[in-house]
Amino acid sequence: MNSQTTRIINKYYPEGSRLRDIYLRHCRSVADLALRINSELELGLDPDIVESAAMLHDIGIFLTDADGIDCHGTEPYIRHGILGAALLREEGFPEEIARIAERHTGAGITVKDIDEMKLPLPRTDFTPETQLERLICYADKFYSKTRLDSAKSLEKVRGSMLRHSQSTLERFDRLYDEFKITP
Repeated sequence: MNSQTTRIINKYYPEGSRLRDIYLRHCRSVADLALRINSELELGLDPDIVESAAMLHDIGIFLTDADGIDCHGTEPYIRHGILGAALLREEGFPEEIARIAERHTGAGITVKDIDEMKLPLPRTDFTPETQLERLICYADKFYSKTRLDSAKSLEKVRGSMLRHSQSTLERFDRLYDEFKITP
């Protein structure tokens, strides 16, 4: 992990905290799968950027109210992506990394999703566009922050996506068609 990535994680996730352990274990799992897919499919993405993107995709969770994973902020959890993207921009990270934080939630979130589910998000399309954005979004779906010791099966991920909406499942299935590798 590069020093800029390590610095920001250390700044917002203090040593010895339960949240830091949850954050690092989840993000490391996502990073390992994303790096494996990048290598096995010969995607040609820079492994250092893949790792940083995966390690920072959830940087905004500490700002949310999610007691189950030791987050004691004030914002709804669904906003962790846009909060993390804003934080990364403020900290001087490249836009390609900030956009990953912003676009990894679910299988991406559309304006239609925001309207239909009345989500507390700006009316903007938050679906992953670049291959790197899609890769981190995909890898993230297999790892929970509450069951850190195991990956979800493809069937469980698809079921979770369907619980959100049919269109969310369809977006995930397109990601699966692109990457196909599971943990």
